[in-house]
Amino acid sequence: MNMIRAEQPLITFPSSSNSTKSVLKRKKTDGFTNGARDQSKLRPKLTETVRRKLSLGAKILQVGGLEKIYKRLFRVKEDEKLFKTYQCYLSTTAGPIAGLLFISSKKMAFCSERSIKVASPQGDMIQVHYKVSIPLCKIERVNKSQNMKKPSQKYLEVVTVDGFDFWFMGFLSYKKAFSCLEKALSLSYEDIKEQ
Repeated sequence: MNMIRAEQPLITFPSSSNSTKSVLKRKKTDGFTNGARDQSKLRPKLTETVRRKLSLGAKILQVGGLEKIYKRLFRVKEDEKLFKTYQCYLSTTAGPIAGLLFISSKKMAFCSERSIKVASPQGDMIQVHYKVSIPLCKIERVNKSQNMKKPSQKYLEVVTVDGFDFWFMGFLSYKKAFSCLEKALSLSYEDIKEQ
């Protein structure tokens, strides 16, 4: 994907070891997804979208709701509250993976919609869901980014305190996802200050 360099706001959230206030900075973005597919190619045709939504809706109903799915997929603390769930893609070296992004009062977590094949320690091929779980207290900053040639292609980069970065894209409601994550991080920071 070819992205033109552009300045975008960067929101920095203090880690538990850093007691400074949140800082608004500017960051230059460029082609972060060497080899990743164009988001317009990620968008399925209308019939595929409807089929996926119906399939996902059926799974949610079978399990009993998004909160129950979240609790089955990830370790959930007693005082943890699920704020919102978003369909999106996680950019990986193997290409984007479609899934659900859960934002809670303690973490953000992603789980792929479909299982992927991986080799087990014994060498057998097994199918597992691709999962990522990031405690909010380990998030250093969140960057908003967009493709300057195609402004409808927006990305969220989540950078952890240990230097890992995760790129989420293809949100149906990008602004709402960012606002929810921003709110969760603010509440998490307030909890850390109180302790």
